[in-house]
Amino acid sequence: MTRSTTSDTHGIGGHPRGLTTLFFTELWERFSYYGMRAILILYIVAPTEDGGLGLSTKSAAAIYGTYTMWVYLLALPGGFIADRWLGARRAVVLGGSIIAAGHFVIALVAVLTRTELFFAGLALITIGTGLLKPSISAMVGELYGESDERRDAGFSLFFMGINIGAACAPILCGFLAQHPAFKSVLVGAGLNPTHSWHWGFGAAGIGMVVGLAQFLAAQDRFRNVGECKHPEGTHSTPAVAAPTSIVQPLSREQWRRVGVIMILFVFTVMFGIVSEQAGSSMNLFADRLTRTSIFGWEFPSSWFQSVIPIYVIILSPLLSRLWMRLGERQPSSPAKFAISLLFVGLAFSVMVAASVAAQHGEVSPLWLLAAFFFQEIGAVLLNPTGLSVVTKLAPAHLVGIMMGVWFLASAVASRIAGHLAGFFDENNTDFLVQYFGVLSGVMVLTALVLALLTPMIRRMMGGVR
Repeated sequence: MTRSTTSDTHGIGGHPRGLTTLFFTELWERFSYYGMRAILILYIVAPTEDGGLGLSTKSAAAIYGTYTMWVYLLALPGGFIADRWLGARRAVVLGGSIIAAGHFVIALVAVLTRTELFFAGLALITIGTGLLKPSISAMVGELYGESDERRDAGFSLFFMGINIGAACAPILCGFLAQHPAFKSVLVGAGLNPTHSWHWGFGAAGIGMVVGLAQFLAAQDRFRNVGECKHPEGTHSTPAVAAPTSIVQPLSREQWRRVGVIMILFVFTVMFGIVSEQAGSSMNLFADRLTRTSIFGWEFPSSWFQSVIPIYVIILSPLLSRLWMRLGERQPSSPAKFAISLLFVGLAFSVMVAASVAAQHGEVSPLWLLAAFFFQEIGAVLLNPTGLSVVTKLAPAHLVGIMMGVWFLASAVASRIAGHLAGFFDENNTDFLVQYFGVLSGVMVLTALVLALLTPMIRRMMGGVR
C-alpha cells in the first residue's frame, strides 16, 4: 500500500521533501539523455571527415529508433528487478551509475577510434535507464497517500524537472558538439576539432554523475520509500512465506484497473509514434530545411531540441496549479489523454504547412516553434497523467512492473517512429507534406476514438480519476 506523507509539505510547492530530491535526480538524468539524443542522429549521419559515422539517413533513423526503443523496453525487466529484489532506491543508484558509464564510453570513441564502443555505450545507457526510469517514477507515487489530491500536481512538477534538464542539455551538448566557436577552442588547444561530438557526449555523462550525487546525499528523505515490497526481496522472518509466482492473485477490481492501464497503453503508443518524430524526422527537418539563424546570428540545429522542454517548463506549473485548483472537478485521466492526442494532431498540421513552405527553400524557424508548442501542450497533458494513473491503478506490489509496462509503450512507439523517420527525404517536400499530413490525421482520429471510449474507461477505473 502507498505510504502517505500527507503531513510533509516542506518540498517544492507544498509537496513532500522527497519530491524535491527526485525532481533534481530526474532533471540530471534527463539532461544526460536529451543532451545525447539532441546530437545522436546528427552525429550518425555526419560525414566521417567531420567526425561522424557517415551513415545514411535510413540507417541512422533505424539506429536511433532501436536505441530509443531499448531505453524504454528495458524498463519492464528493470521494474521487475526493482520490485522483486533491489527496491526502487537501489535500482536508481545502480541504474544511474550504468548510464554515466555508457556516456563516458561513447566519449572515448574519439580517443580510441573504436566504433564498437559507440554501440557498447548505447547498450549501457539502455540498461541503466531501464533500471532507473520505472523506479524513480514509482518512488514519486509512493510519496503520496491513495487519496492525496496532490499526486497529479506532484507528477506535473516532476515532469517539469524532466524538462528543465531536457532544455539545458541540447544547448550545452549541442554547443560542444556542433558550434564553430568550440571547435576553435579545440584547435587552439591542439586538439582535433572533429572530436567535438564526443565532448557533447561526455557532458551528458557528467550530468548523470551530478544527479546521482545529490540523490545519495538526501537518503534521509526516503524513510520507508523505495524499499523492496516483494517478500522475497526483504529480510522478513521465515514465518512469512514467500510466494513462488511473479504475480500474486488479483481481485476483480484490480484486474479492471490493470485493464485500464492496458487500454491507455495503446493510446500512449499512438501518441509516442508521432511525438518521437521530434528527435528524428523533425530534427532532420530543422537541420536540412530550416533557417538556423536569427537576425544574422547562427545557432546549431540541435538547439531546436531545447525549445520542446522550454515549452513544458512554462506549461507544467500552469497545469499543475490548474489541477490543484480544480481538485475533483478536473478532467478524468482518459479525457486528458484524448485532449493531448488532439493537440499533437494540430502540431503536425503545422508541419504540413511548413513542408509546403519548404518547397521554396529554407523555412523560418517559427514553423518548428509553432509545431513544438502544440505538441508539448499534448505532452504536458499526457505524460505526467500517465505516470500518475499507473501509480493510482496498479496493485501496490506491482507498481514497478506496471511502470515498466507503461514505458514499454514508449519502446514500441520509438521503434515504429524510427522506422517511419527513415523515409525522411529533404529533396522530396511533396512526400513530406503527405508524411506529416497522415500523422496529423491519425492523431485526430485516435483522439476521437478515445473520447468515445472515455465513459466506459471511467467505469472500469472504479472511482479513480
